[in-house]
Amino acid sequence: MHYFTPKRCEPSQKIMYKDKITALQAAEQSRLERGAELWVYRCEFCGTWHLTHRDPQLNYMRTQRALQRKPHSRKRGFKPRHR
Repeated sequence: MHYFTPKRCEPSQKIMYKDKITALQAAEQSRLERGAELWVYRCEFCGTWHLTHRDPQLNYMRTQRALQRKPHSRKRGFKPRHR
């Protein structure tokens, strides 16, 4: 019996989809079969499309929030001066 083994991205070990439409179809099939909500993104390493459980919009907002924080000292007992 022959089983299909999908190609995987070397750095992330995720299944590689050749185009966005194929990846969206796989995400929809996963939602119907398992009830898992998946998002599609283009891999920065291999240039193909992958599926993820994390919402890319939430990840973008989390990154922006981290960039807006003021730097703080990690010294023990440090108390910042308020000016």
